[in-house]
Amino acid sequence: MKCPHCSIHFHDNWFNADMERQGRHVDEKVEAEILHWQYRSAVCPGCNRPTIEIGLTDRFGHLRGGWRVVHPLGANRGPVPAEVPLEIATDYIEACNVLPISAKASAALSRRCLQNMLHAHGYKDRDLAKEIDLILNEPDVRKALPQRIHDTLDAIRNFGNFSAHPITDKTSLQIIDVDPEEAEWCLEIIEELFQHFYVGPAAAAAKKAALNAKLSAAGKAAAK
Repeated sequence: MKCPHCSIHFHDNWFNADMERQGRHVDEKVEAEILHWQYRSAVCPGCNRPTIEIGLTDRFGHLRGGWRVVHPLGANRGPVPAEVPLEIATDYIEACNVLPISAKASAALSRRCLQNMLHAHGYKDRDLAKEIDLILNEPDVRKALPQRIHDTLDAIRNFGNFSAHPITDKTSLQIIDVDPEEAEWCLEIIEELFQHFYVGPAAAAAKKAALNAKLSAAGKAAAK
């Protein structure tokens, strides 16, 4: 686990404590059961900021439904590069913000963000799985993905079984079961694609413009 504040360090130094409030829970098997709220906190050894989670336990001390992050709200990831279009950046930011609350919702937003990027660069087919195939099999070496991105994007197709649940233009926000780690992995591949599609080309164009300015000042022909 990475620290949700600095995204660099984390140490498993959780401190657990009961909360004074109790809540009565009713389900199909148990007519009335007292559930105890608990919280736990951990301090990052790097940035020295706390992470706080809450959860419900039954009278035997068994956790019900897992821990939920209440501080900080939202996954603290790096800022979106300025080169990324606003519509795509907005989906990415929302996917980060809802990750601690719902991995499924975060993954749905990540899929839409991914699909919008693919469409913007000409990879469009009947559903997202086929669009991923298009970019993985890009014949133009100038557009081909670096191997590290290629392998990760290929693996992401298995999340939620894309083949059994095609993600189309109309169902890009379809909710499919994913683990929190899978949802976070979706965010990481999006960040890699930001570099591939937007940051890298913009940096290369800026370097070429600077070179041509120097060549022009020296009375030489511009670089092709």
